[in-house]
Amino acid sequence: MAVSQRSISILGATGSVGASTLDLIRRERPNWRVVALTANGNVSELAKLAREFSAEVAVCADHACLPELRAALSGTRVEAAAGEAALIEAASRPADITVAAIVGCAGLAPTMAAIERGGAVALANKEALVSAGEVMTAAVARHGATLLPIDSEHNAIFQCLQGHTGAGNDLADVRKITLTASGGPFRDWPMERLPAATPAQAVKHPNWDMGAKISVDSATMMNKGLELIEAHHLFPVPFERLAIVVHPQSVVHSMVEYRDGSTLAQLGPSDMRVPIASALAWPRRMDTPCAPLDLAALGSLTFQPLDEQRFPATRLAREAAMAGGAMPAVLNAANEVAVAAFLAGQIGFTRIAAHVETVLSSYEPPAPACLSDVYEVDREARTRARSLMEFAR
Repeated sequence: MAVSQRSISILGATGSVGASTLDLIRRERPNWRVVALTANGNVSELAKLAREFSAEVAVCADHACLPELRAALSGTRVEAAAGEAALIEAASRPADITVAAIVGCAGLAPTMAAIERGGAVALANKEALVSAGEVMTAAVARHGATLLPIDSEHNAIFQCLQGHTGAGNDLADVRKITLTASGGPFRDWPMERLPAATPAQAVKHPNWDMGAKISVDSATMMNKGLELIEAHHLFPVPFERLAIVVHPQSVVHSMVEYRDGSTLAQLGPSDMRVPIASALAWPRRMDTPCAPLDLAALGSLTFQPLDEQRFPATRLAREAAMAGGAMPAVLNAANEVAVAAFLAGQIGFTRIAAHVETVLSSYEPPAPACLSDVYEVDREARTRARSLMEFAR
């Protein structure tokens, strides 16, 4: 049966999510038309990808890169553009699905533009729901957009809910949603060793190959706290029905328990191409090159309760989420400053969560009503986080 060609834009094409997405597109090239590819400043890679996939437009976030991008795309039909306005325009172009994978608050405005277009948005940008969850979800409802999560945990929940009539609209039958966490590289360390943990040790994730910042978030378990906030916006159940369990093998990615006692779990390899493929093909399926699980070879799967004394970041995230308003944005900004300081050797590992807690207790801005409010909260929280850090030294 012939498959009709679908169109796609990828915001953040040169990052890990973008690379995994394009790997899947490459394997089914005739089925896809690439509308827009964007990158921050990696001009050579962006131009290479735009040529390979015959993109309609290639956009660099850094406006100073425009002459280099134009030169790299000379002789092609690919339009070259740069700057924030160009990013937003690219995200606004009609496409069957837009992959929102720009890291940080830089991805907020382009993601909002894709949502306001009213299509399907495959979401990988954490800040969209952590820092601007209420603003973003209101826009989704207003414009009739569809959010397809591609974080492995949230995509797992999404898949489990597809087995339930009315999933995404009626969560009354859901008793509990459980996010799984590997526990990171320090899950078995004696607590007295944690203050001396180094950046090199923190970024060595036992199961996933990720960037430095998210690897540190995994080591502190802040990533799981941020995912808890995201889950609340994607699947709006009360916080007492959202749980975290440590699962060292990273095979079960999340679980949904229903009121009849049934629990549905999504299992898969630790490969981002699996959740990305789920979003790209939704509501159908597509092939991936990932090897299927061999449960007999795995032998056993283990689960442990979350220790919030060891991982206070999850407690901070839950408290910020329950406070609501601007507090998740403050949490996110303070954490980014603290993680950067840890990676630079300026503070110890256990000071990350401690510093975030200090910022949260000292800054309680009003709830943001729009993206400009979110940007202002983020800016002020970062300024305070840096100032408090300097004061503490």
